[in-house]
Amino acid sequence: MIPIVIGFLSGLLVILVVFLLKKLHQPTIYSLILSGIGFIYVGFAWSDTGTLIVNFLQALFFLIVAAYGLKKGLYYLAAGYFLHGIWDLVYSLFPSSNLAPPHYDLFCLSIDFTIGIYLVFINYKNIKYG
Repeated sequence: MIPIVIGFLSGLLVILVVFLLKKLHQPTIYSLILSGIGFIYVGFAWSDTGTLIVNFLQALFFLIVAAYGLKKGLYYLAAGYFLHGIWDLVYSLFPSSNLAPPHYDLFCLSIDFTIGIYLVFINYKNIKYG
């Protein structure tokens, strides 16, 4: 439970920091974060070639999703965060999942879902209220 709480609070902290940096283009910041979080798993897997390849491919996938979301809108970025949260859970099924720190899946999933929900909310609010 502690990794989920820390992840949730970390997600809120990210949202707050991005919100306070109003001069920066928020979709760009969220896109950069999404593209970066995929590559964290690459760092965990450098000692196992098979796992490294799988993690590199997922990192490229999230890089493409982030770039597409930057062009097409916040709903696509939110979908990317939700998909990455699902990846966090699925990753524990891999034989070399022990290369990641303990409970990293729950920690990262809670950050991803917190940011994803926020992006859906602000996109809906912007569409509804202009």
